[in-house]
Amino acid sequence: MVRIAFVLGLLLLPGLSARCQAPVSAEAQMNQIRWLLGSWARTNAAPGKSGYEIWENVSATAWKGLGISMKGTDTTFIEKLKIGVENGKLWYIADVPQNKGLVYFEITSVTNDSFVCENPRHDFPQTIAYKFDGKTIRARVSAGDRGIDYLFVRSN
Repeated sequence: MVRIAFVLGLLLLPGLSARCQAPVSAEAQMNQIRWLLGSWARTNAAPGKSGYEIWENVSATAWKGLGISMKGTDTTFIEKLKIGVENGKLWYIADVPQNKGLVYFEITSVTNDSFVCENPRHDFPQTIAYKFDGKTIRARVSAGDRGIDYLFVRSN
């Protein structure tokens, strides 16, 4: 009987230790997605249109970004972006002209090559996902079945 309990304990130990690990801090999560910093040019815009995202480090817990859409040489849309730590959580914050205030998306998933942001109470988008493959970034903004895909290459 002791031997069975010992073997069961060994089998359960890996799962238990994985659940007991401390969560990764928001600051450490920001470090995992440092690949986002820099200037990125959209490669899948409609003919005659272009887009850019520019991200820069402000501090250990805050980055600022700028999303720009253009038609020819005319700027058609600008959004001010921020990724930062507030109250121990990591947030993606968008300031766009059509919203009265800032829109907060909680960053709910982070890996070394991706992150997902969510705000189910926002109309569109409700989810923002970025995926880095070493050379390009694929970003998707979506709500339900509706979504827009962006493909970026480093431009600096």
